[in-house]
Amino acid sequence: MLCQECGKRPASLHFSKIVNGDKSEYHLCEACAREKGELIPGTSGGFSIHNLLSGLLNFETVEQGKRAESPENLRCEVCGMTYSQFSKLGRFGCSSCYKYFNDRLDPLFKRVHGSTVHTGKVPVRVGGAIRTKRQIDDLKRRLQDSIDHEEFEAAAQLRDQIRELERQISE
Repeated sequence: MLCQECGKRPASLHFSKIVNGDKSEYHLCEACAREKGELIPGTSGGFSIHNLLSGLLNFETVEQGKRAESPENLRCEVCGMTYSQFSKLGRFGCSSCYKYFNDRLDPLFKRVHGSTVHTGKVPVRVGGAIRTKRQIDDLKRRLQDSIDHEEFEAAAQLRDQIRELERQISE
């Protein structure tokens, strides 16, 4: 495949960009990619997972109008690693670091993964009961929302769906 920019050299870099839900694919040679200013993995201006984590870890959290403790002051009391060291390395010094840096990690995990709770995947062939339980949990959340918004007819339908699914599990 030839470079989409110059049409002369073989495309050695393949980029996919998603902006506002629109996906664009680019196939460029190394020279054209440098001219366009694209990051090239493995080069001095390249991308690494540590750079990503460092960028994500440097954001400030604000809780109830107060700034969170500055990264320089956060330190694991077991291994002595500071939050600044963690943000540069991209990994912890010991298992206790999770406890000492917890206030900063929850917003990070939520930002990266969309949630602070790992749900995992359910096997297609053998995960019927697990999927049903998750569906019940989702319906219970929706039921509570309906009650909170005083949508009692919708709440009654959700209650009936929950009872039917619970009956299926108990069979």
